[in-house]
Amino acid sequence: MTQRKIHILGVPMDLGQNRRGVDTGPSAVRYAHLQTRLEELGHTVLDEGNVAAPNPEEHVAEGTGRRLRAVTAVCQTLFERACAWRDAGDFAIFLGGDHSISIGSIAAAAQDGPIGVIWIDAHSDFNTPDTSPSGNIHGMPMAVLTGEGPEPLVNVGIPGPKIKSSQVVQIGIRNLDALERDRLLRSGMHVFTMRHVDELGMAVVARQALDRLRHLPRIHVSLDMDSLDPAEAPGVGTPVPGGLTYREAHLLMEILGDSGRVESLDIVEINPILDKMNKTAELAVELAASLLGQRIL
Repeated sequence: MTQRKIHILGVPMDLGQNRRGVDTGPSAVRYAHLQTRLEELGHTVLDEGNVAAPNPEEHVAEGTGRRLRAVTAVCQTLFERACAWRDAGDFAIFLGGDHSISIGSIAAAAQDGPIGVIWIDAHSDFNTPDTSPSGNIHGMPMAVLTGEGPEPLVNVGIPGPKIKSSQVVQIGIRNLDALERDRLLRSGMHVFTMRHVDELGMAVVARQALDRLRHLPRIHVSLDMDSLDPAEAPGVGTPVPGGLTYREAHLLMEILGDSGRVESLDIVEINPILDKMNKTAELAVELAASLLGQRIL
């Protein structure tokens, strides 16, 4: 594994959903020694601090309209911060916060040219305001990134879509809203549900995912910790039974890392309030290490 310069940027935002706590996710991951773990693998690690984000009780974020403006502002700042310090060959880790932070992180990753996205999640996050039962923005980032949804979010970074459906592979999906499911089936996006993982095995799924994106030289991995089974990762915002096992998640990260094409990573939806002894954050650190070179032999 090539030694990299790795930038860590925290985005302590929980405005994309209604359950408090994921705003402390970046602190939990840092407390689990992310920087030290990656330095032990020989990487140079620079912690760039946090993007400032209001909490839902602040006046700037109260109400649906203000919350949309606040999420847009945070994602725009994330985009600008990431574009300012990234050089060719650098690796970026974005610590959420809820999954709406990926609107800014993937917009930044796409500035260097075409990029594939591997979306590891229990949810597809492909809703729009017209299809979402809850209206929560953290269920919309994949729609936003492909050009649908609230215009201010679609235009974060630069106006318009940042990726096409053909540039996305989703893994671990097992909980879809009815209208979201219809949209997903029409989109042409490739989705490996948990049934595919069960039937094919993770090694086949991971290699097929990479093959689906073979036309793209770079990959961004967006890891929602609720992709794992709650027995493995109890401290998440929206847990769903029947998720990835410990070894399935590690194997996926190892195979993606072996490709040499991954250049950035989101780690999102860790809720320390719901966690047990920081277990979920510690697992996230180990998964990042597997992606960035940790091997058994």
